[in-house]
Amino acid sequence: MAHFAKLGKGNVVLSVHVVNNEVITDDNGQEQEQLGANFLNNLYKTRDIWKQTSYNKNFRKNYAGIGFIYDQTKDAFIPPKPYPSWILNEDICRWEPPTPYPEDDNNYKWNEATQQWDLNE
Repeated sequence: MAHFAKLGKGNVVLSVHVVNNEVITDDNGQEQEQLGANFLNNLYKTRDIWKQTSYNKNFRKNYAGIGFIYDQTKDAFIPPKPYPSWILNEDICRWEPPTPYPEDDNNYKWNEATQQWDLNE
C-alpha cells in the first residue's frame, strides 16, 4: 500500500490516505507519485497537493502525520516541534533535546523550564 499526505496552507499535513500500489504503478511497472495524487484528486474531486510518504521511512525522512510540515527544500516531513528549546537535526529531520535522554532503565519526561530530563515517577 502507498501512503499520501494531503498538504494544506504552509505545507502542513492535514491527513494521510492509503492508496493501492496498483494505482501508482505505470505501464512499465514503475511507481509514480503523480498517479497517486491524480487518483486522490479525482476521488475527492479536489485539486489538493499530495506528497507520498513512506511508512518504513524509506524516503522523505519521516512518515507524515497530521500537523507535520513538508519541507520542499529538504524533501522531508518534519514533525511538530515538541518544545521551544529542541533543535532540528538536519540529517534526520527530527527534533532533539539540548540534553540527551539518560541512558538507563528509568523513565523520564522533559522539563522545559529547567531544560533537563526529570524522573517520571
